[in-house]
Amino acid sequence: MTNPETLTIDVNGYATRVWRKGSGPKLGYLAGFGGLPRWMPFLDELAKSRTVIVPSVPGFPGGDRGHSILDSHLDWMLVMRQLLEKADLEGADIAGSSVGASLVADVAALWPASVRKLALIAPFGLFDEKDPPTDPWAQRADQVAGLMCADPEIYKGMKAAPEGANSIEWPIEQVRASEAAARIFWPLGNTRIEKRLSLIKAPTLLLWGEQDRIMPRSYADKFAKGIAGPTTIKTIAGAGHLAELDKPAETARAILDFLG
Repeated sequence: MTNPETLTIDVNGYATRVWRKGSGPKLGYLAGFGGLPRWMPFLDELAKSRTVIVPSVPGFPGGDRGHSILDSHLDWMLVMRQLLEKADLEGADIAGSSVGASLVADVAALWPASVRKLALIAPFGLFDEKDPPTDPWAQRADQVAGLMCADPEIYKGMKAAPEGANSIEWPIEQVRASEAAARIFWPLGNTRIEKRLSLIKAPTLLLWGEQDRIMPRSYADKFAKGIAGPTTIKTIAGAGHLAELDKPAETARAILDFLG
């Protein structure tokens, strides 16, 4: 697995990391809960036939502290719009996972021309009191890995400090990622996105891990019912909430087949 090219862009006055790898039509990806402390096999699978561009969400690893000045949903949407533009993803296909999927879905709703096709892996944003999601911020730290992945060791490996990492700064960055997501999605991941789903015209793939312990499978149907554009739902066997970590090849193949 070769390393991606690392670029830096300015977003809202903060240096923000952008990874880029592969060739072919551009495909953006926004990370799920916890962000991306390191490159992962899923992205390599996508890069076999696409130019994969991965901008960091403010506050996530690589996103510096830009989340600290975002105080409203509008603030987040404006900075996400700026992020995608500066990462050279205007009008491209965009994939997202979990919290990242919800952010890119909102961008597609507010600026329809900014996205060609969407691939959303278990997005946050909805809340049904009869079938509530699991609140990841209310869990003990040692329980989070088992909620994010069907195989907790995969999530632990993603979060483990690499050799040579600053032993003080690394855990701070991981906590900051959870804090950044909480600023927009706490409590219970509810952004009332149902009010905006009808504005999404882009063809949309909804992917759900068969063993998702965070977002109930019923939410895939709720998203599909609300989105105005054509939707496709696919379940990834043996995967948890972050299906791209549990089943990188299968999840990437589903996305690439959909995008065409």
